[in-house]
Amino acid sequence: MALTLYFHPLSSFCHKVLIALYENETPFTPRVIDLGDAADRAELLAMWPIGKFPVLRDEGKNEVVAESSIIIEYLGRHHPGSVTLVPSDGEAARRVRFADRFYDLYVHEPMQKIVGDRLRPKESKDPLGVEQAKARLKTAYGMIEKDMAGRTWAAGEDYSMADCAASPALFYANKVVPFGGEHKNVAAYFNRLLERRSYKRALEEAKPYFHLFPQE
Repeated sequence: MALTLYFHPLSSFCHKVLIALYENETPFTPRVIDLGDAADRAELLAMWPIGKFPVLRDEGKNEVVAESSIIIEYLGRHHPGSVTLVPSDGEAARRVRFADRFYDLYVHEPMQKIVGDRLRPKESKDPLGVEQAKARLKTAYGMIEKDMAGRTWAAGEDYSMADCAASPALFYANKVVPFGGEHKNVAAYFNRLLERRSYKRALEEAKPYFHLFPQE
């Protein structure tokens, strides 16, 4: 097996894939990409012209795999481990994929909108867009609060790809729009995610880069 992950330790979507790799102790070569470095950026663009990470290179199969959910499913199919992150049962898999999409689209995406706006120069900021993103996050929190009243993990009682997605999404979302006292189930679920060995490892590796996270 010769897997190389092109990523950055601070990136939330990269955390998602790192969690999956660490869950199954899958051997891989980490290749940290600094998008501000011309050579690093060129290396990434040569594989994936979109220029976003994470990207997985599987030398044994001569495959380049992009997009976090697709990478996790690829690993499960071609490099499986003891933890099944997408169930084989069709209906259970649908629930996992839906929860995965929910966290990516309705927690991750609005969080990134808010963070991205903090990086903009003053004259280019989008206050309306930020308020809309905050409202979307609060709506998502309310939905998660109801869902997590009767389950342990995002898609049921088994840890899955959806929890890989939820971990970084909630971690960074809580920094820009804190859960608040009305979201006790969300907070309890988030605490369970933080206790997961795989995510503890990803966060520990990200610590040297936390100072780069833009504060309000």
